[in-house]
Amino acid sequence: MIEISHLVRKFGQLNAVDDLSLQVMPGEVLGFLGPNGAGKSTTMKILTGYLRPSSGRVLIDGIDIEKNPLAIKRQIGYLPEGAPAYEEMTVRGFLKFIAALRGYKGAAIEERLSGVVAAMSLDTVLDQRIEVLSKGFKRRVGLAQAILHDPRILILDEPTDGLDPNQKHQVRELIRGLSKDKIIIISTHILEEVTAVCTRAVIISNGKILEDCEPDTLETQSKYHGAITVTSQSAADMHRLLERAQTLENVASVLSVEHECQLTLFASDREKSLLLPVARLLDELGIVAEILQEKGRLDEVFRNITEAGGV
Repeated sequence: MIEISHLVRKFGQLNAVDDLSLQVMPGEVLGFLGPNGAGKSTTMKILTGYLRPSSGRVLIDGIDIEKNPLAIKRQIGYLPEGAPAYEEMTVRGFLKFIAALRGYKGAAIEERLSGVVAAMSLDTVLDQRIEVLSKGFKRRVGLAQAILHDPRILILDEPTDGLDPNQKHQVRELIRGLSKDKIIIISTHILEEVTAVCTRAVIISNGKILEDCEPDTLETQSKYHGAITVTSQSAADMHRLLERAQTLENVASVLSVEHECQLTLFASDREKSLLLPVARLLDELGIVAEILQEKGRLDEVFRNITEAGGV
C-alpha cells in the first residue's frame, strides 16, 4: 500500500503540492489528472524519491521513503515526463545497462531484455541509437526500462504520449495485464485513457485534490450523461428531427450543431432513457442516422472541476 499523508512541496513561495493525502492499494490503476502546473509530476517525483517533500510523508508498506529510499526504489518502476535516456546508447545497450543496475547478471539480463522487447515491440530498433528513434519509440524504450525488473509499483508520467493509436492500444493492454497485482499510477492529459485503463481517478489543481472517484462516477457528473446524440448527412433531416424532438416526453432541451448535422437531446429525468423514443421517432420520420447514447464527456467534467476549484 502507498500512503501519502499531508504532503507539501514548496518551491520558494509556490506550494506545488499543498497538504495532499492519498492511499493507493494493490490492483488499483489510479489516473492522476490536473491542468498544467497542478502538481502531478512533483507528486510523482516525491513518490519515487527523486524529490524530498517540504513536509508530510510517504509510506510504502509502512516504510518511510525518506528513511529507507533504496528499499522503496527497488519496488518502483518509473517513467518520467519526456522519457529521458542515454541517447548515444543503442536500445539493447541501454536496457542491458538498466538491467545491470537493477542487479541482474548473465542469462537473467537476456531473459528480462527478451521479455520487455517483446512487450514493447522493440525488436526492429534494438541496435539503433536512441537519439535517432522517433518520439513514439523513445516512449516505448522508457516504458521498457520501467517494467524491466517487474516492479510492484509503476509510476507512469504520460505513458502514451507520442504513440500512434495501435501503440496506445498495446500499452493500455499491457497496463491492464500488469494491474492485477501491482499499484499503477498514471499521470495523463488524455482523458480517454482514464476510462480505458483506470479504476480510479484523482483530479488535482494547485496541489490540492479536488475529486477522487471511479471514472464512471466522473462521467455521471457530465451534463451529457444519458443524452442522445443523433448524426446525419442531411441538414434537412436534422431540421425535421429538431422540430419533432422538442415535443417528445422527457426532452428538456435540444442542442443543434448545424455544420455537423448533429442534434443532442437532453432528458429532464436522466433515470429514463431517451434512446427508444428517439429511435422510434427516427423510424417514423424515415430518417437514417447514427444514434449514440452518451456516457458523459470527461473534458467537460474536467473543466468544471478544475475551474471551480482552481484559483
